[in-house]
Amino acid sequence: MRIDIISVLPQMLEGFLQESIVGRAQKAGLAEIHLHNLRDYSTNRWRRVDDYPFGGFAGMVMQCEPIDRCISALKEQRHYDEVIFTTPDGEQFCQPMANQLSLLENIIILCGHYKGIDQRIREHLITKEISVGDYVLTGGELAAAIITDAVVRIIPGAIGDEQSALSDSFQDGLLSAPVYTRPAVYKDWGGVPDVLLSGHEANIKAWELEQALERTKRLRPDLLKK
Repeated sequence: MRIDIISVLPQMLEGFLQESIVGRAQKAGLAEIHLHNLRDYSTNRWRRVDDYPFGGFAGMVMQCEPIDRCISALKEQRHYDEVIFTTPDGEQFCQPMANQLSLLENIIILCGHYKGIDQRIREHLITKEISVGDYVLTGGELAAAIITDAVVRIIPGAIGDEQSALSDSFQDGLLSAPVYTRPAVYKDWGGVPDVLLSGHEANIKAWELEQALERTKRLRPDLLKK
């Protein structure tokens, strides 16, 4: 899978992309991630990519030309399944969406910045708009990092124990059950539930589902409604 990320601050993502599962997936050849500095596609002598909005609104807006030039240059080299724009008014990012994106071959993620991008880019070049939450970030770089991490980690082989990814929260629409590790008894904090020490797989699975349902009902009842 190839992910091309377009940003005015690509250095924000450089360290993140080299670490942990995302970094290992690239070294193993499972993912190919490229950063593109939008300023490299500006024809302005000061490498500006933004300007004042028409109508006298506050803030600055990312211009059409550098974004168009960058995306067009990438599209000349390969086909892209999705051109994603990170924006607060996009579709809410979720695990099923991450699963779907992980099956694609090539995607572009355009990081929003300033007040946003010229609406004509959204109408003519963007195929999917994604929000990572009902709040506003300084830029879309953190959102791009979240999307990249969630997508890459479920590519087969990215995680040593693939069953671990399949049992994560939200994969089945529920929160995960509580987890424990050694020692079985610690201080006076109580012990590990007996069922987890029993080795009885069917009972453990039943306990896991029961706990997942209880936690979801208590912490995220909205998930059960879906």
